[in-house]
Amino acid sequence: MDKKMCWILIFVTIAVNVVMVQWTVESYLGREFNQVVIYSGISVVSAFIAFFVFLNWRKLEYAEENQQ
Repeated sequence: MDKKMCWILIFVTIAVNVVMVQWTVESYLGREFNQVVIYSGISVVSAFIAFFVFLNWRKLEYAEENQQ
């Protein structure tokens, strides 16, 4: 995976995370508690994916600097 693909995945997962947090709050305030767990879970998973993709990007970025 190249650096450009890493950035695309990071932005997509953060966008998914923002939407899921918004839906979680709306579900909580609307007293739809069964959906709160689902949306929160998706949000946490997308945050972990963004974090691990960031770590991969960082590895690629600094490996490229060390080669030059």
